[in-house]
Amino acid sequence: MLGLLVIIIISWGLLFFIENKHISVLGIIPTKNRIIQFFLGFTSICFLVLVNIYIKTIILDIEWKTNEFSYSTLWNAFIYHLKSALTEDLVFRGGVLYVLIKRIGTNKAIFLSAILFGIYHWFSYGIINERYILLAYVLLITGFTGYVWAYSFYKTKSILLPLGFHLGYNFVMSCFFESQPYGEMLFSIASKTDLTGWNEFYFSLFKGLFPSFATLILLKLYLKFSTKQISKTS
Repeated sequence: MLGLLVIIIISWGLLFFIENKHISVLGIIPTKNRIIQFFLGFTSICFLVLVNIYIKTIILDIEWKTNEFSYSTLWNAFIYHLKSALTEDLVFRGGVLYVLIKRIGTNKAIFLSAILFGIYHWFSYGIINERYILLAYVLLITGFTGYVWAYSFYKTKSILLPLGFHLGYNFVMSCFFESQPYGEMLFSIASKTDLTGWNEFYFSLFKGLFPSFATLILLKLYLKFSTKQISKTS
């Protein structure tokens, strides 16, 4: 919680002293439209991640084992991932991104944010000393995810839609796969078939990129729909 408070203070300082703006320009204050965007982001990414897991189950012939759980654990995990996602979003899609967009332009700023988000995951995953191919893979997958989420911040002028994406992704993944401090809360893999060679490579790319590609498509559809609704009411 202290770390989140520090990030909020730093974000406020960057926006106030560099751009003479209030932190509210990040769209962090809930409004009806922003709350809708948050829940749309959360529910859509939950669906996409579950579809991805289903495809993985079919391809790898996974047998899942049901784990005992408590609703308090699920709630604690939800709050933990909310704080974690908000902290990361304020760093990579908050004051710094806002300033970069104003100073170097939208495309360069979003691309730089995505690269930094990808590099950050080398450290958060603890793989900084691993093979270059793994580093490149993580940079591609998490970097593209960061690009989509940064793009959603820019287009909606609010951090709440990417926050919904981020929270939903992390929370659902922790229900099925190992994660610290919460992981495999509902299911764990009892057995599976491993792919090899190019099949493993292609499938790894697919399962890594599919949620973000699908998110980008849904985002563009949502933005197109929102534009039409605004034009109808104006």
